[in-house]
Amino acid sequence: MTQIHKYGAELAADIEARWQDYWEKHGTYETPNPFGDLAGDPELAARPTKFVMDMFPYPSGAGLHVGHPLGYIATDVYSRFMRMTGHNVLYTLGFDAFGLPAEQYAVQTGTHPRVSTEANIANMKAQLRRLGLGHDKRRSFETIDPGYYKWTQWIFLQTFNSWYDEAARRARPIADLVEEFEQGRRSVPGDRAWAELTERERADVLGGYRLAYASDAPVNWCPGLGTVLANEEVTADGRSERGNFPVFKAKLRQWNMRITAYADRLIDDLDALDWPEAIKLQQRNWIGRSEGARVDFPTTAADGAEETVTVFTTRPDTLFGATYMVLAPEHPLVDRIVPAAWPQATREPWTGGHATPAEAVAAYRAQAAAKSDVERQAESREKTGVFTGAFAVNPVNGESVPVFVADYVLMGYGTGAIMAVPGQDPRDWDFATVFDLPIVRTVQPPADFDGGAYTGDGPAINSSGPGIDLDGMGVEEAKRTVIAHLETAGLGEGTINYRLRDWLFSRQRYWGEPFPIVYDEDGIAHALPESMLPLELPEVDDYSPRTFEPDDADTEPETPLSRNDAWVHVDLDLGDGRGVRRYRRETNTMPNWAGSCWYEMRYLDPHNDSAPVDRGIEEHWMGPRADRPHGGVDLYIGGAEHAVLHLLYARFWSKVLYDLGHVSAVEPFHKLYNQGMIQAYVYRDERGFPVPAAEVEERDGGYVHDGKPVRRELGKMGKSLKNAVSPDEVCAEYGADTLRLYEMAMGPLDVSRPWDTRAVVGQFRLLQRLWRNVLDEETGQVTVVDAAPDEPTLRALHKAIDGVGRDLEALRFNTAIAKITELNNLVTKAAVSGTPVSRETAETLVLLIAPLAPHVAEELWQRLGHSDSVVYHPFPVADPALAADESVTCVVQIKGKVKARLDVAPSISDADLEAAALAEPAVIRALDGASVRKVIVRAPKLVNIVPG
Repeated sequence: MTQIHKYGAELAADIEARWQDYWEKHGTYETPNPFGDLAGDPELAARPTKFVMDMFPYPSGAGLHVGHPLGYIATDVYSRFMRMTGHNVLYTLGFDAFGLPAEQYAVQTGTHPRVSTEANIANMKAQLRRLGLGHDKRRSFETIDPGYYKWTQWIFLQTFNSWYDEAARRARPIADLVEEFEQGRRSVPGDRAWAELTERERADVLGGYRLAYASDAPVNWCPGLGTVLANEEVTADGRSERGNFPVFKAKLRQWNMRITAYADRLIDDLDALDWPEAIKLQQRNWIGRSEGARVDFPTTAADGAEETVTVFTTRPDTLFGATYMVLAPEHPLVDRIVPAAWPQATREPWTGGHATPAEAVAAYRAQAAAKSDVERQAESREKTGVFTGAFAVNPVNGESVPVFVADYVLMGYGTGAIMAVPGQDPRDWDFATVFDLPIVRTVQPPADFDGGAYTGDGPAINSSGPGIDLDGMGVEEAKRTVIAHLETAGLGEGTINYRLRDWLFSRQRYWGEPFPIVYDEDGIAHALPESMLPLELPEVDDYSPRTFEPDDADTEPETPLSRNDAWVHVDLDLGDGRGVRRYRRETNTMPNWAGSCWYEMRYLDPHNDSAPVDRGIEEHWMGPRADRPHGGVDLYIGGAEHAVLHLLYARFWSKVLYDLGHVSAVEPFHKLYNQGMIQAYVYRDERGFPVPAAEVEERDGGYVHDGKPVRRELGKMGKSLKNAVSPDEVCAEYGADTLRLYEMAMGPLDVSRPWDTRAVVGQFRLLQRLWRNVLDEETGQVTVVDAAPDEPTLRALHKAIDGVGRDLEALRFNTAIAKITELNNLVTKAAVSGTPVSRETAETLVLLIAPLAPHVAEELWQRLGHSDSVVYHPFPVADPALAADESVTCVVQIKGKVKARLDVAPSISDADLEAAALAEPAVIRALDGASVRKVIVRAPKLVNIVPG
């Protein structure tokens, strides 16, 4: 067989397969822990650490397209550079394998979700291996492994058995709280002794404190999917993110995580994280911390009992302008205050045309349930609502104000009730205008104000009543005064409110982690002991939850696990001294976010059978340091779409585990980097349907498919848009190193960019030229010489070393490749003209490109006579004297216009540069005898002359 020496697709495939086998056989990327099961080389463990991660991939049945590996290639390049600069790098990849897609496939085909998921994982692993990613495969796992989700269940139990101590600002074991109740150091709600409470009553009290708790609460019910959804999984138009089904408000008993207890810490700790400001802002806005006051408005229930409508307001200074109140349709007080008939004071616009308040409220609630929270709060839509028939009393002036139900008020924010001040709030103004309600200004607008609600500052007006007078005060003084008045009168208090709601943690699905919870005959929840973990999923015949007509809101969940009676009802001894008892298992499963809330910790210590992670190992890799005060992963790359889902949830779990002493890192991810998206052209026919992009021809300035014109637009890459390009295709035609180089060279990593298959060849040619600079394509012999490079080449080498190193460290891979290309072209040009390539030059080029194109780098490194892998070879170090520019170009301007360019030394002084500029003949001619009034010098690159 003829030996191939020319770098092409066939040789690239051979090189890449051989080196991938070599790395795997020799454990090249296996990273030892400093101690424990993975203990290894002490010298390697003593190096500075670098923990690099990608966001958890979900193994799709469609496999990868070229857009998927963008982040993976970037982390691999960075990890390789870190190894070459003396770091002990931990870099691996697992799979987030629970979730809806596999379950939906199981429902359609009858294939067990584990079977399809494992097949998808095997395919994805093969595709990723072909890219030459340097993962430590010993540390990889899938969230569906019982050995992994045992610890997901264990962490859930840590939250279940914990409460948040506001005074200490941390989580503590629930046993500490019980002790405080028992010893009377903390009063029991209702002022009863702890010993007097029944077991059911004690469970209810503790449920009000636990960080994981079950409650009857408004939820997002999706009949079309047969499950409830977290707020973050509902689109702006009130439909499910998956499947695009309608979502309705319903009240169900569900598990929740008390993430709201950590709201302040989740906001405050963002300051020390190296994250994009846009992501920090999204989290701050999602948590939504605002300072204001809680205010109580007395009212009367339909049966005559005294009730209170409590509101939260950031503008208590405007209380005198509260002329009506609004409750969210879901507010529990609504049912208690609605009278049997309309009161005499009712006006026609308030009733919605209904005969009784009950009819009006019921009809309006049904209407509101079909709208999303975003739709309900849209500024542009007309305000709707109905009068409840009840009135409340304004606590500062004693005036009676009507109480309405309206959908622009959400139960999920504040107290679910507002005091409406139309003079100072545009939404309230619009509502008051529609329903002909009074408008009282409490802040004086400026003289040129043109009407409507005034939201600016100014002196208080119309704001005096019994025992309080705010008139003339500024906003801040008026706030302080009215809060003090309310607190003295027992009608309110200064407080802080949050937009963040507790995390809904139940799903009515099969393919998820089972809850390690059982219920006794009284419905009390009990934690399984650790010895019973993992609680594995049972086999079932039907994987689907019961789904309903998408628009049928009057339905309730029925989970797949509830149909397996032998699994649900069990006799267990929980080790609590009560012996064997009959229990009922929880039949919901955890959401797909559960497994990704803590996976970074398991990468550190994946074979630990006694803990999620050894505390010492965790501290070694993730513990706080001067450059990461809260600890965490050194570099985490992934999409910006996870800003308020995965990232917020993972931060919460990390803080709970930190509080309980299980980990040293307060935060999971120190540096976050959001990569851009690889886009692709979508071609649509006259119906607007996508056609296969690979079958489209460019003809006469337009685009044609099957003989018919199609229009082109730039969009996402994906199977549904028929524009996906498989990395396997590119690897087959050019090799994995070319694909890696092209994806990194397309543009800045954090910017989206269009895929262009025709442009891939540019990086292929770079590798071919590099190959020819080292080897003879006819014989395969090394052609470099041992002579030292000449001075221009030496300077070019060290400038490239300096620039490429800086770029790789800063994730500027596109500019690093540009510098390597520039150096390689210089060497190629010299070689073509007869100057042989020196060994120093060739080896430097190979080391510079090694993080980006590892297969060809290993091959050339070996052929250059080295027996060690290039993976751990030190990255070249630039000589500062050789890396510095010999001269720089200085621009000389007169009145801002360029008149000359000077080549000057980089170290030239301002005085010398000014003298050189004024002596330049072109400058003398341009001045034409005019005097010089001023010379502005910015050595060494700019001189600006201002004539007199």
